[in-house]
Amino acid sequence: MMANSRKPCDIDEYIALFPDDVKAVLEEVRGVIRRAAPDATEVISYQMPAFRQHGILVYFAAWKKHIGFYPPISGDKSLEKAAARYAGPKGNLQFPLDEPMPVDLIERIIKLRVKQDAAMGAGTESKRK
Repeated sequence: MMANSRKPCDIDEYIALFPDDVKAVLEEVRGVIRRAAPDATEVISYQMPAFRQHGILVYFAAWKKHIGFYPPISGDKSLEKAAARYAGPKGNLQFPLDEPMPVDLIERIIKLRVKQDAAMGAGTESKRK
Protein backbone atom coordinates (compact mmCIF):
# COMPACT_ATOMS: atom_id res chain seq x y z
CA MET A 1 0.00 0.00 0.00
CA MET A 2 3.01 2.29 0.11
CA ALA A 3 2.61 5.43 -1.96
CA ASN A 4 5.98 5.01 -3.67
CA SER A 5 8.80 2.49 -3.92
CA ARG A 6 11.31 4.47 -1.85
CA LYS A 7 12.39 2.49 1.22
CA PRO A 8 11.83 4.36 4.48
CA CYS A 9 14.81 4.87 6.80
CA ASP A 10 12.75 5.35 9.95
CA ILE A 11 9.17 5.17 11.21
CA ASP A 12 8.50 8.84 10.47
CA GLU A 13 9.41 8.28 6.81
CA TYR A 14 7.29 5.12 6.72
CA ILE A 15 4.21 6.88 8.10
CA ALA A 16 4.72 9.82 5.71
CA LEU A 17 4.12 7.46 2.77
CA PHE A 18 0.43 7.04 3.58
CA PRO A 19 -2.77 9.10 3.26
CA ASP A 20 -3.69 11.25 6.27
CA ASP A 21 -6.35 8.86 7.61
CA VAL A 22 -3.89 5.95 7.63
CA LYS A 23 -1.12 8.16 9.06
CA ALA A 24 -3.38 8.93 12.02
CA VAL A 25 -3.96 5.22 12.70
CA LEU A 26 -0.25 4.41 12.38
CA GLU A 27 0.61 7.22 14.81
CA GLU A 28 -2.03 5.92 17.23
CA VAL A 29 -0.55 2.41 17.14
CA ARG A 30 2.98 3.83 17.48
CA GLY A 31 1.91 5.84 20.54
CA VAL A 32 0.36 2.82 22.24
CA ILE A 33 3.56 0.83 21.68
CA ARG A 34 5.75 3.67 22.99
CA ARG A 35 3.66 3.95 26.16
CA ALA A 36 3.63 0.19 26.78
CA ALA A 37 7.34 -0.26 25.97
CA PRO A 38 9.06 3.02 26.86
CA ASP A 39 12.56 1.50 26.71
CA ALA A 40 12.10 0.07 23.22
CA THR A 41 13.92 1.52 20.23
CA GLU A 42 12.19 2.29 16.94
CA VAL A 43 13.67 0.60 13.88
CA ILE A 44 12.73 -0.35 10.34
CA SER A 45 13.10 -4.09 9.76
CA TYR A 46 11.84 -5.99 6.73
CA GLN A 47 10.74 -2.55 5.46
CA MET A 48 8.24 -2.31 8.34
CA PRO A 49 8.18 -0.24 11.52
CA ALA A 50 9.34 -2.26 14.49
CA PHE A 51 10.20 -1.79 18.13
CA ARG A 52 13.09 -3.66 19.69
CA GLN A 53 14.68 -4.19 23.09
CA HIS A 54 16.84 -7.33 23.27
CA GLY A 55 15.06 -8.56 20.16
CA ILE A 56 12.13 -7.34 18.09
CA LEU A 57 9.05 -6.81 20.26
CA VAL A 58 6.63 -6.12 17.44
CA TYR A 59 6.33 -5.13 13.80
CA PHE A 60 3.36 -3.23 12.40
CA ALA A 61 2.49 -2.23 8.86
CA ALA A 62 -0.30 -0.57 6.91
CA TRP A 63 -2.06 -2.57 4.22
CA LYS A 64 -4.99 -1.72 1.99
CA LYS A 65 -7.70 -2.59 4.53
CA HIS A 66 -5.89 -3.28 7.80
CA ILE A 67 -2.91 -2.69 10.05
CA GLY A 68 -0.82 -5.84 10.24
CA PHE A 69 0.67 -6.66 13.64
CA TYR A 70 3.44 -9.25 13.99
CA PRO A 71 4.53 -11.72 15.39
CA PRO A 72 1.63 -13.98 16.41
CA ILE A 73 0.77 -13.97 20.13
CA SER A 74 1.86 -16.93 22.21
CA GLY A 75 2.26 -17.65 25.88
CA ASP A 76 -0.95 -16.10 27.22
CA LYS A 77 -4.15 -18.02 26.47
CA SER A 78 -6.52 -15.24 27.60
CA LEU A 79 -4.71 -12.75 25.37
CA GLU A 80 -4.71 -15.19 22.45
CA LYS A 81 -8.48 -15.58 22.91
CA ALA A 82 -9.02 -11.80 23.10
CA ALA A 83 -7.07 -11.34 19.85
CA ALA A 84 -8.60 -14.30 18.00
CA ARG A 85 -11.06 -12.21 15.96
CA TYR A 86 -8.11 -10.31 14.46
CA ALA A 87 -6.03 -13.38 13.58
CA GLY A 88 -4.89 -13.52 9.98
CA PRO A 89 -3.98 -16.63 7.98
CA LYS A 90 -0.60 -17.17 9.70
CA GLY A 91 -1.69 -16.04 13.17
CA ASN A 92 -0.45 -12.48 12.65
CA LEU A 93 -3.04 -9.91 13.62
CA GLN A 94 -5.01 -7.75 11.21
CA PHE A 95 -6.73 -4.71 12.68
CA PRO A 96 -9.30 -3.39 10.15
CA LEU A 97 -8.80 0.25 9.15
CA ASP A 98 -12.55 0.81 9.13
CA GLU A 99 -12.82 0.04 12.88
CA PRO A 100 -11.33 1.79 15.91
CA MET A 101 -7.92 0.37 16.81
CA PRO A 102 -8.17 -1.97 19.82
CA VAL A 103 -5.67 0.07 21.84
CA ASP A 104 -6.23 -1.83 25.10
CA LEU A 105 -5.53 -5.12 23.32
CA ILE A 106 -2.44 -3.71 21.61
CA GLU A 107 -1.16 -2.45 24.96
CA ARG A 108 -1.68 -5.87 26.56
CA ILE A 109 0.15 -7.55 23.68
CA ILE A 110 3.10 -5.17 23.96
CA LYS A 111 3.36 -5.67 27.72
CA LEU A 112 3.42 -9.44 27.17
CA ARG A 113 6.09 -9.07 24.46
CA VAL A 114 8.21 -6.87 26.79
CA LYS A 115 8.08 -9.59 29.48
CA GLN A 116 8.92 -12.30 26.94
CA ASP A 117 11.75 -10.21 25.50
CA ALA A 118 13.18 -9.50 28.97
CA ALA A 119 13.14 -13.22 29.77
CA MET A 120 14.92 -14.01 26.50
CA GLY A 121 17.42 -11.20 27.10
CA ALA A 122 18.15 -12.46 30.61
CA GLY A 123 18.72 -15.95 29.23
CA THR A 124 21.10 -14.61 26.59
CA GLU A 125 23.06 -12.55 29.11
CA SER A 126 23.42 -15.45 31.55
CA LYS A 127 24.89 -17.55 28.72
CA ARG A 128 27.48 -14.85 27.99
CA LYS A 129 28.82 -14.90 31.57
